[in-house]
Amino acid sequence: MELIKKILRANRYTFVLLEVYFFSKKFLKSKGWQHSRFMHQPLDANKEPLPWFTYASIYFIEQKLKRSHSVFEFGSGNSTRWFSKRVKNVVSVEHDTEFYSKIHDTLAILPNVEHVFRDLGGAYSEEILKYTAMYDIIVIDGRERIQCAKNCIHALKPDGIVIWDNADRTKYQEGYQFFINKGFRQLDFRGAGPISHSEWQTSIFYREENCFDI
Repeated sequence: MELIKKILRANRYTFVLLEVYFFSKKFLKSKGWQHSRFMHQPLDANKEPLPWFTYASIYFIEQKLKRSHSVFEFGSGNSTRWFSKRVKNVVSVEHDTEFYSKIHDTLAILPNVEHVFRDLGGAYSEEILKYTAMYDIIVIDGRERIQCAKNCIHALKPDGIVIWDNADRTKYQEGYQFFINKGFRQLDFRGAGPISHSEWQTSIFYREENCFDI
């Protein structure tokens, strides 16, 4: 086998194909990337739901979650199912009528999940204003992200953290700066993730005292 590898690596074309093969086998397959790509939803190697975050951030977040944590999500989906297995409760607000109808029955049977539909233009980003210092984790992964960021502060516990997906998008810079101005630090996880061919960034905003012990 080693001789075959050596021969193949002597040719730059077969070398590239060989490296792609082993990358797929050792990394993508173990992450479940092929499943997620084929089914167009974030899944792991066992076809279980994943958040649509970068793989590096998923690994980090999973090590830090506690059963006592409460989560609020702007944007629902497989992440809702994933969090529900690991934390005390999840409130997830969705703006897309078709997507909400598609997944609501799946989420409604989960005893620790509240799945809410709200229209954009006020109700969606303002849903979190109902709560005060209640959530350990707030996920920003839907629409109206800058306004969601500004509205979520008072609902976050003093040691709470914010997970912001697609935090490499410059159009949300005002939102990132809002957290920085409020004394938050930013921890970035850039790289590959489910479904996509391209890398992106999932970031965690946290204060000095935080529930993830960063």
